[in-house]
Amino acid sequence: MKIVILAAGRGKRMRNLTETTPKPLLKFAGKSAIDHIFDALPTEIDEAIIVVKYLADQIKAHCGDRFRGRKIQYVIGSESGTAHSFMAARPFIKDGERFAVVYGDEYITAGEARECLSHTYSWLCYPVDDPTKVGIAEVDADGNIANVIEKPQSAKSNLAADGFMVVDAKIFNYSPDMHTDGEYYFSTMMNKFVKDHPVVAVHGSATHGQITTPEDIMMMSNKIAG
Repeated sequence: MKIVILAAGRGKRMRNLTETTPKPLLKFAGKSAIDHIFDALPTEIDEAIIVVKYLADQIKAHCGDRFRGRKIQYVIGSESGTAHSFMAARPFIKDGERFAVVYGDEYITAGEARECLSHTYSWLCYPVDDPTKVGIAEVDADGNIANVIEKPQSAKSNLAADGFMVVDAKIFNYSPDMHTDGEYYFSTMMNKFVKDHPVVAVHGSATHGQITTPEDIMMMSNKIAG
């Protein structure tokens, strides 16, 4: 099974930390973000397509053509939004193929990854203090995601859908929408996918979270250690 890792962005909110280091290689709790991701993946995921652009050579040097026992392939993405980066991976995915997607700055646990893969389609979710910074999910009575709003100014819940996803090649049939900030987020494609497919909301652990700012690095290190 394949996984697409979105690792093309500049990580602007990391300020000077990403001037010389790509965000997926920033370290917390003793390892880089991309190391944490690979260490959490179940063995059935045996191939990764890493979408790179900003400081791509550093990521390629770190992961090589095999990393943590998995075959690695690279494709050049975009800094204009995660949706365009994701679509660059299309040539590596066969029609009808089921695969996973993860952002290169996410922290996930092995248990969360296994739970996501146990469903045909899934999206890892977790509670957040500030819903205006992430995509917020609305979950129906069956436990499936009915709608996701990216970085809402007024949120109906605090459940973020923003980490690890399991989909299939039909996701490429959906076009992304431009956000008010001018970027095209992969979550807008997922939001259309959930309207036509039963995507289970997998509730993540207390240590789950996106690494967005320098403060998040310390926060995640403390969560993992404690």
